[in-house]
Amino acid sequence: MCCRIIDMRDKQVVCVKDGTILGFVCDVEVDTCTGALCSIVIYGRSKLFGLFGREEDIVIPWRDIEVIGNDTILVRCDPPARHHKGGLFCNRN
Repeated sequence: MCCRIIDMRDKQVVCVKDGTILGFVCDVEVDTCTGALCSIVIYGRSKLFGLFGREEDIVIPWRDIEVIGNDTILVRCDPPARHHKGGLFCNRN
């Protein structure tokens, strides 16, 4: 299956460890030297209708992606725990 970055924005991200729906892909991080996709980013939820900003973003490294399906991306990570570049980072155990 071939997938463009624009197609990933509509995919729901689900943690395979506990079935938690993390959200939808909002952005990606790309290594500009190698052209490799480094991670996907899920924007944090809005706080009080966006008046108080939003929660921390979730950054999922490419190595933690298990399957990219037609509608869903399955990832293997613990609940978001530590900060990474202004966002949360899913830890792999």
